[in-house]
Amino acid sequence: MSARLITLALAAAVALPAQAQLLGKKRVAGPPEGAPITEVEAWPYPAPEPEGWWDDKRPKVPEEADPLGGRRIRSVEQLVKPDNGVEASTYRLWGLMPLQWQLVRGDEMILEVWTRPSNSVRQTVTRVTVRSDGDVFVQARAGLACCEAGIGRRMGFDRRLPPGSAARFQALKTVPVWASPRDVRVVEAGAAEAVCVEGTAYDITLVTPGRSTTLHRACDPAEVGEAADVLEPVLAAALGHDPRFDVLFRGGASFAGARSAYRDLLASNGRLTPNPDARQPPPGQEGAPPAENEAGTPSSGTTPPAPESLPGPASPPP
Repeated sequence: MSARLITLALAAAVALPAQAQLLGKKRVAGPPEGAPITEVEAWPYPAPEPEGWWDDKRPKVPEEADPLGGRRIRSVEQLVKPDNGVEASTYRLWGLMPLQWQLVRGDEMILEVWTRPSNSVRQTVTRVTVRSDGDVFVQARAGLACCEAGIGRRMGFDRRLPPGSAARFQALKTVPVWASPRDVRVVEAGAAEAVCVEGTAYDITLVTPGRSTTLHRACDPAEVGEAADVLEPVLAAALGHDPRFDVLFRGGASFAGARSAYRDLLASNGRLTPNPDARQPPPGQEGAPPAENEAGTPSSGTTPPAPESLPGPASPPP
């Protein structure tokens, strides 16, 4: 037998088992029909052995999902205690590392924005993290914050922003709004106090080493306009990554109308003063299920109303 025939025979002998393995490779099955959503999200299918579910190694959390992860607290450091009222359990419900567990160092910073429409239970959470190495990350979540054990239809993403993004957010540390009261009220000469009907409330938190500041802005567009310089870049960083998130901001991340309202307020000798009646629930506060009528069905529509204690600006959300 020639050397060429021997070579071909050996190649065929090696290829046949490999081909058989490829053809006989077990396909990964999907979840069984009618499986509860909690089971579908819990593991891939076919389901693992019970012991393996607890003991097998899990995929490592990507850097984008926890930009400040893996840090140990030094003896001279302390974790910041955010004053935004959001419990760690609420953050975990949204699939975000709790803000109070984040260890920020040097010139690092975290900017977080919660949006809560007064006429909808569609909430969003957007967090921008600037790390000391110059990398910037955006994490965003959206969902229905009402009437289920979890956040209904929750979606989200974690992305690294393009190089050079840090300077834009670092400049936001010094904008004047951080020196304003946490909750404000619009005061205009000769004008009656505004009554809010619908709109969106914004809760904004800035975290720097050793410090956390939270602002609540809602009701009058001028309130929101004062914080527009912070709201616009944070929300703009979250747009364009997932259309399911973008659809909640049909007007994009423009706060031009609110910014104009704030300028007009100042030009007319109006001002924003501390709101003595502020009794706002913390961002992330879930609404209650709707009341039922005598027939045992929800009293109105398919979307339950937001809690009555959540006011919003008179203008539509961005």
